[in-house]
Amino acid sequence: MPASSSPSSPSSPSNLSAQLWSEALRWIPGGVNSPVRAFRAVGGTPFFVKSASGCRLITVDGQELIDYVGTWGPAILGHAPTVVVEAVRTAATQGLSFGTPNPLEVEMAQTICRMVPSIEKVRMVNSGTEATMSCIRLARGATGRDRIVKFEGCYHGHVDSLLVKAGSGALTFGTPDSAGVPAALAALTTTLPFNDLTAAETLFQKQGREIACVILEPVPANAGLYLPEPGFLEGLQALCKEYGALLIFDEVMTGFRLAPGGYQERCGMQPDLTALGKVIGGGLPVGAFGGRADLMDQLAPTGPVYQAGTLSGNPLALAAGLTQLREMERCDGWNQLEKIGSLLEENIQTIIQNKPFTFHRLGSLFCLYFSEGPVRNLSDAKKNRAEEFAHFFQQALARGIYFAPSQFEAGFISLAHTPEVVARTSEVIAEVLK
Repeated sequence: MPASSSPSSPSSPSNLSAQLWSEALRWIPGGVNSPVRAFRAVGGTPFFVKSASGCRLITVDGQELIDYVGTWGPAILGHAPTVVVEAVRTAATQGLSFGTPNPLEVEMAQTICRMVPSIEKVRMVNSGTEATMSCIRLARGATGRDRIVKFEGCYHGHVDSLLVKAGSGALTFGTPDSAGVPAALAALTTTLPFNDLTAAETLFQKQGREIACVILEPVPANAGLYLPEPGFLEGLQALCKEYGALLIFDEVMTGFRLAPGGYQERCGMQPDLTALGKVIGGGLPVGAFGGRADLMDQLAPTGPVYQAGTLSGNPLALAAGLTQLREMERCDGWNQLEKIGSLLEENIQTIIQNKPFTFHRLGSLFCLYFSEGPVRNLSDAKKNRAEEFAHFFQQALARGIYFAPSQFEAGFISLAHTPEVVARTSEVIAEVLK
């Protein structure tokens, strides 16, 4: 079923959306509870969503939109899949939160450790930010070192130590370094260009014995989407082993989306620690981090590194996440997503042939850069034609297709994006880019 049309663009909200936006600006900083939602990078004002089902959103003004944001990653089956909704409903009848251990925590831990070979033990938290923050603290505690290394354009949540040359919303607003981060703390974070192994080698030669960890998105998906070059990740792992630092993969975006075991399954690597989120919550707030047992056992109560959370292991979130993972395994979801993604890629590459665009896709993640390639790091990603992207976004939105409201965000495909939906999406892209 094609998306319904409307004479007004959702970015110029009418009726209820306009009223809600006015009230939001009065009571919520910037009108939003996460900055990228504010549409600052694309102009106009955001629409409000009444409901979501499959690959579609319904705004409060009744417009239907094909959605490629997918609640920024968790909706891998699509919105409100029946099996997940029923699992949450059942869990809710038994209690919303306990504050004591529940069986689903054990089941989720077993599932994650089975699916991700590098993880021998795992702890649940409530967000991706909390997961990366905990990984950093654990790495510092385990090594007795303070310095960390990250890569330009990789976004690891709003952790003080990691909001240095970050991606995602920080790039959208042109302020990759946040106010409120102490200079002394930021000084302990060294940033490097992605895909520049020589720069990493030089840094380790100078400061290798001070470095607690290297943290990165193995596939950066918060500055658009670009891929690690052959040997880059392997070289980082070798440096970490040589100098006694830990390698942390932030797979909050890529975990359980690119493969059952995340990107590390696809590249055949085993980092020391991994941060997870998104898919394992089925749309509810969740995060997790795990790794080698000897490292994880340094967490309280068995070790000296303190980490805690009142709602960690929430039964509703775990019921949703476990059900979603089981369904993905049952229906061979990752192969299905690859087929859908390949179809979209083939269509878009045909549309942009001989035009100044670059399209990247890996599995069910994709990005159309409004720049000529190659795009291999943040410097390349920032060459995009921002005004042209904003025009594209608005025109696609007016035609019923909702892409992320920032050039620096990846698109997400779900199992609900059928070939017919991909065909409609391709028609809109071709029309807007003609």
